[in-house]
Amino acid sequence: MQTEKESILSSVESVSSWKDARLLITDYFESPPVIIQIDDSIIGTLGNFSASTGKAKSKKTFNICAIVSAALTNSTILNYTASLPAGKNKILFVDTEQSKFHCKRALSRIIQLAGLPLDQHPENLEFLSLRGYATKERLKKIEEAIYEIEELGLVIIDGIRDLAHDINSPGESTDLITKLMQWTDQRKIHIHTVLHLNKGDDNTRGHLGTELNNKAETILQITKNEFDKNISSVTAMHIRDKDFEPFAFMINPDGLPELVEDYQHQQTGNNKGFDYAEVSEDKHREALKLLFSEAALVSYSSLIGKLQNSYASIGHNFGINKAKKLKTFLENKKMILKEDKFYKFNQDFYY
Repeated sequence: MQTEKESILSSVESVSSWKDARLLITDYFESPPVIIQIDDSIIGTLGNFSASTGKAKSKKTFNICAIVSAALTNSTILNYTASLPAGKNKILFVDTEQSKFHCKRALSRIIQLAGLPLDQHPENLEFLSLRGYATKERLKKIEEAIYEIEELGLVIIDGIRDLAHDINSPGESTDLITKLMQWTDQRKIHIHTVLHLNKGDDNTRGHLGTELNNKAETILQITKNEFDKNISSVTAMHIRDKDFEPFAFMINPDGLPELVEDYQHQQTGNNKGFDYAEVSEDKHREALKLLFSEAALVSYSSLIGKLQNSYASIGHNFGINKAKKLKTFLENKKMILKEDKFYKFNQDFYY
């Protein structure tokens, strides 16, 4: 049973903990150092995190190899200009997906792009291959490295999906993104991670993707060119700073990413899926409650028309093709659930 003294101490500790988070108008903070830019657009600063996303085989890993190579030498590679400050020039690259053989190929690619010798490991780069470890063990090893490596400035996590058992779990997704926020804030580092897009649309996967959208400083989208599969473009899906001109890279005969000069950005037009930012969570909920107010289960044959009507009633008019993409979006986000040949409203969805 807790004594009176212990109770008072516990109360004092509680008061102390909230005071640690106080912010005063007289406090002074310097602007966080910018470490990654595209032209004059800020992609990454110390104390924040960002992400690259794209569909399978869109060359996301090639893209982040270019970012790391630029950071290794504080130079410009592809369109990425890196500038790690003195005392924060160490880089940690974590791969959760590939075998050690393929990790070694990525490491070689980074070193070659940086123009460094292949017979000597860079002193300011640590590379972890975590495919063979359990999910919790991966997270533990990353955290240990982040807190033990001195002068750490940039962390790459190629495959954040493999740090969670279920990317559709609200609790697990929030915990993982909270980890990123803690690590970046406490260690004053920048973390850049990688997550796949949904197959059916251009939205990041699961609740984990939603949390990334909401909290990341920048999300880059890597897209394979529809007409030339050797070319991938880089655009800003979400960016806090001003947008940058899309650019593209191709894989040269040496297996390295190379900038495509005078690239004309491919407009996706009708191929684009339903955009996450197009309708707010409250409006989605309002429209879906209206749609399923008459019947708990709705067949596919009538679902598209009902989606058009219910969303039109809240001020969003969609044609049939857009309504079909909306239906895919709602399924991917678990806002509607399929049961046999019918659909039902998941009122507990997490946006």
